[in-house]
Amino acid sequence: MTRIWKETGFVGDDPWIVETDETKAGEGERALLPLAAFIEAAEASNDVGMGVLLGPADDVMALEPYLYRLEIVALTFAAFSDGRGYSQASLLRDRLDYKNELRATGDVLIDQIPLMLRTGIDSFAVRNPVALKRLEEGRLPGIAEHYQPAATSSEAVAGYSWRRRA
Repeated sequence: MTRIWKETGFVGDDPWIVETDETKAGEGERALLPLAAFIEAAEASNDVGMGVLLGPADDVMALEPYLYRLEIVALTFAAFSDGRGYSQASLLRDRLDYKNELRATGDVLIDQIPLMLRTGIDSFAVRNPVALKRLEEGRLPGIAEHYQPAATSSEAVAGYSWRRRA
């Protein structure tokens, strides 16, 4: 079972679902479309408040003309060893100045969440049993010192950065 978690806790009624050939958004639900399907839908309508699901190999820059129409961007973390989602999050927040919800989906593990928060991801589709248990207990691991700047402010190192943001 997948549950949505934010820093404020678990979300009870999240409307976003990943559409597949077998699963379609029903009443009260909203679709997270794969990049190609999202661009096709965006070109065919003037809708706003849309959602897109980016795969690890998808080009984030393809979203630039549509960012004002997006309510949520979901990034797929296919495996623990695949860090492309971190780069996608950083590009969305820093280069494209995306301000709306940014969600991690896929293989979201408890020790990755603090790093994902630093890159600007603010919601998490968690299905890992250990991660779910630790989040329910409020046991999010912390990182005391950071070398790189973050997309979000960090109280522990606020005002001090070893590197400047470009």
